[in-house]
Amino acid sequence: MPLRKTTKRLYLIPVLSKALDILELLQAENQPMTLEAIHRQTKISKTTVYRVLKTFVHRGYLSQSPDGLYRQVTRPKKLRFGFGGQSADMPFSVEVTESLREAAAAVGVDLLVLDNCYDAATALKNAEEFVRNRVDLVIEFQVEHEVAAMIGDKIAGAKIPLIAIDIPHPHATYFGVDNYRVGIEAGEALAKHAIVNWDRQVEWVIGLDLAEAGQLVQSRITGAFEGVRAGVPDLPVELFVRIDGRGMRDRSKKLISDFLQRHPKDKHILIAAATDSSALGAVDAVREQKRERHVAIVGQDCIAEAVAEMRRERSPLIASVSHQTNSYGPSLIHLGLSLLRGQTVPPYNYVEHKMVTRESLI
Repeated sequence: MPLRKTTKRLYLIPVLSKALDILELLQAENQPMTLEAIHRQTKISKTTVYRVLKTFVHRGYLSQSPDGLYRQVTRPKKLRFGFGGQSADMPFSVEVTESLREAAAAVGVDLLVLDNCYDAATALKNAEEFVRNRVDLVIEFQVEHEVAAMIGDKIAGAKIPLIAIDIPHPHATYFGVDNYRVGIEAGEALAKHAIVNWDRQVEWVIGLDLAEAGQLVQSRITGAFEGVRAGVPDLPVELFVRIDGRGMRDRSKKLISDFLQRHPKDKHILIAAATDSSALGAVDAVREQKRERHVAIVGQDCIAEAVAEMRRERSPLIASVSHQTNSYGPSLIHLGLSLLRGQTVPPYNYVEHKMVTRESLI
């Protein structure tokens, strides 16, 4: 029985192969060509060459000049932004990340997201990763001001534009809230509570601070103290106490719990927190010691859990300043694209904010 000759079947599309021959010819020649010249060099039928060229022009791979010459179009590569999120464990950071993911997807920007884990060494390592990946732009959201200069220097050294959220970084365009102004408004809300409910009696004003973030973020507490003083003048300076809650719930709970235990009889205590996570920690401490009537707290960020807490009857959390996280993503992407286009942008870009109180939620 004769041996049957077997051949490997190639699953090719002839017209696609011809189209690629035409495109590769234009790439190799790297100059405008006529239909006739392309037909002559590829030896593909003129009708097929014509239809392939028209298809490439329609899809944006080629352009055709008025004199009939075809040339390859340099197609812009898809932009890729790097985003260093503050921490996947911090609700405000998670909301910012989700807003940014949605906005990037909407405009076709690739987003490389790395978690800074609320840690300086991790943030520095992530900055190096962005440089290795040659992203087009970096958006940095990390809390440690001590490494801000190092991160800014690494990104600038790679000639990559940098946007810094809330905490300023050298070489970066700032994006975030006006920290002092949101602090002022938090203090005004606390003062109003003391005026309406305590007949202006105030025994302590506590600022749950975020020292690691540097002076600009600390101005939230500076502003809050000024807001209280404006509403309830002549309070002795020794009543104002700053405590470093690091923006963290558990740490803030312990610090406020310790303070309340040291002052068991004090009944008019105002607390301004740098973040809602700190504010919720203070709420935990106050509730645990059954001191709800003696304490009023205002937070920052207006995260979902803070809103739910404000809705609770007799909650000591009377307000939170919303930083409008849903606007972060679209605004950051727009700002990043403007920087890459060489447009002039302000060095400081402030987001809108608004005070949210229990009454405004009803």
